[in-house]
Amino acid sequence: MNPHLLETLEGGIATLTMNRPEARNALSAEMFEGLSEALPRLAQDPGVRLVVLTGTGAAFCAGGDVKGFARNAGGAATVATFDHKVTHLRERMEVARWLHEMPKPTLAVIPGPAAGAGLSLALACDMRIATDSAKLTTAFSKIGLSGDFGGSYFLNHLVGAAKARELYFTGAVVSGDEAVRIGLVNRVVPAAQLAAAAAAWAAELAALPTIAVGYMKRNLNTGLQGTLSQVLDAEAIHMVRTFETDDHKGAAVAFVEKRAPRFNGR
Repeated sequence: MNPHLLETLEGGIATLTMNRPEARNALSAEMFEGLSEALPRLAQDPGVRLVVLTGTGAAFCAGGDVKGFARNAGGAATVATFDHKVTHLRERMEVARWLHEMPKPTLAVIPGPAAGAGLSLALACDMRIATDSAKLTTAFSKIGLSGDFGGSYFLNHLVGAAKARELYFTGAVVSGDEAVRIGLVNRVVPAAQLAAAAAAWAAELAALPTIAVGYMKRNLNTGLQGTLSQVLDAEAIHMVRTFETDDHKGAAVAFVEKRAPRFNGR
């Protein structure tokens, strides 16, 4: 068991909880190890229909361990080469790609502060629900860093180039209410309602046709960077594949019979 990353599975909903409440769930080596192992496994598990990422207590994730950065700043140079450091960080950053590309919907539940790489991980998820009092910030400029874990990519697409630059350059803190207005999160609720609202939304997402949603993600991700022709190619392939699923066939019959479909991920 990884004490810095708790994992539960209930009703097809896998919940990964970053668990360092004393440090506002700041990222640790153990947390990265847990995420790097769990996300590929959950992506391939047919019993998992949704992955939820959240944090213990009143925070989502404060990002990197800035106190650790400060301790290292005054010490002797590490033995690792520049290229080794880049490779090591890039390997850790794969967790953002898994959240964004895995063939299951991913939902970030944000009970409080999400900063730096913590915000990037929330943005990597397909959707986000936050408390109205949550504080979201890129934070990197405040400590002289440029940013990591895909935030530069996700922010550009979520809020547009000009707003993304503003949020990165200034490190401005955005409240939950402001975040939903600019498209940074999908939904906001009062803190007392977050658990119930997140559970209800998670159940709704977990009931979707998993195979079709996975292909939808591929289409939409292609649309973020690809040409129209590339999107049309992807849509044609994935549409034919989903026509062949039991989920589609059962839903078509349910539609004719005027009843709600039930999806099984097959």
